[in-house]
Amino acid sequence: MTTTEAVNSDFYSVADYLNEVDLELIRRIRGFVETEVLPIVNEYWELADFPYQILPKMAELGIIGTAITGYGCPGLTRLQTGLVAMELARGDGSVNTINAVQSGLAMGTINLLGSDAQKERWLPRMAKLELIGCFGLTEPDHGSDSVALESTARLDGDHYVLNGEKRWIGLGHKADVVILWARDEADGKVKAFVMEKQPDGSYPEGYHAQAITGKIAKRVIQQAQIEFTDLKIPVGNKLEKSTSFRDVAAILNNTRSTVAWEALGHATFCYEAAVTYTKGRVQFGSPIASYQLVQNKLANMLADLTAMQLICFRSGALQDEGRLTNEQASLAKMFVSDKSRTLCRDARDLMGGNGLLLENHVARHLTDMEVVHTYEGTDFIQSLIMGREITGIAAFK
Repeated sequence: MTTTEAVNSDFYSVADYLNEVDLELIRRIRGFVETEVLPIVNEYWELADFPYQILPKMAELGIIGTAITGYGCPGLTRLQTGLVAMELARGDGSVNTINAVQSGLAMGTINLLGSDAQKERWLPRMAKLELIGCFGLTEPDHGSDSVALESTARLDGDHYVLNGEKRWIGLGHKADVVILWARDEADGKVKAFVMEKQPDGSYPEGYHAQAITGKIAKRVIQQAQIEFTDLKIPVGNKLEKSTSFRDVAAILNNTRSTVAWEALGHATFCYEAAVTYTKGRVQFGSPIASYQLVQNKLANMLADLTAMQLICFRSGALQDEGRLTNEQASLAKMFVSDKSRTLCRDARDLMGGNGLLLENHVARHLTDMEVVHTYEGTDFIQSLIMGREITGIAAFK
């Protein structure tokens, strides 16, 4: 789904269906990636930290808030939201994650579940990246079965008192606005509470977050282990329309197909890199692209990439029409993340030992795909959702 590339990775001319606004969005993000991200991303990958200095330029792209309308957000179509994820991930998965968490999970939760006053309170500053948000759902003992989360909230006067733990929370140790999902002791329902930093920039008493170290993937963005003990959150910070775990599902169903677009971005870069490398790498007197096994591999990579593009494009169109089902989003996430993971591995393989070097970028995309393959529902979970749709029988509780 590219416009003018030395490598033709848009074999079925899917870009023909994009209008000039869509194409300009791609060009704008690609320019940002090439000038602001790629020159420094490997350095920060080794540091396992994020280059926060790029955030002002990222805010200037006019993409933060993606599909949200009003409150300083761009009101992009769902197709355009996918294109944003594809182009950011084509540069780096962690940079895409910043936007995915900020726009899709944090801002998306406030937009869907907040009152008008709550949206006006937080969304405009988040759209400018003046406030960084995070989404605290996953717990140490509850990933795929997040419905069983154990964090609790108890009403005490004009505050809720929260207790619990969260894990793998992107920027949970840095965020200004932290959305914490907890079970209300009064009715047993899971609800969303917004915790804010104090005016001096510190976290309220009872909130402790520490970056998880030792990751092999998405090293440019840090996730946090969070513990909160008798954490007081004002009553006015419970999102007004948050009433049950179904609200969590609604948020994730909105963002799941965008994860497929991210996977497409990783795959696109790796396919193009593999073609370029094999045409230039000479072994036994000829470019390795001239050998049958290499051509077979490239042909199958392009076939899979084309299938990924068609699924993502159609998912975006269906979502804009309000017709994308949860099961269709699950299929997109399951198929595209799995095929992208394999394609990135094959690209690394074709580049031999050079594929392991950060300077060639493919290894970074490959390890990032290990994360994409896991979050917002593993392929196992997505396949069970599809299995229930196909057979009418649920193989899980």
